[in-house]
Amino acid sequence: MIRRPRRPHLLWLLVPFVLYIGALPFVNRVEPVVLGLPFFFAWMLAATVLTPVAAWLTWRGDRKARAGR
Repeated sequence: MIRRPRRPHLLWLLVPFVLYIGALPFVNRVEPVVLGLPFFFAWMLAATVLTPVAAWLTWRGDRKARAGR
């Protein structure tokens, strides 16, 4: 029987999907203004900043999982 490795750190890759696609119907508005930007643009800026963080957390978790084998 082939054992499939558990890799829960891959769930970090859902963060960009949720930020860009999943939450889009809820943040698609102009008001309120955040740091002088419409809310939608502030949300997209935050999503763009958080996407590399989520990718780094996935990479770090994968590296630790491979080291533990």
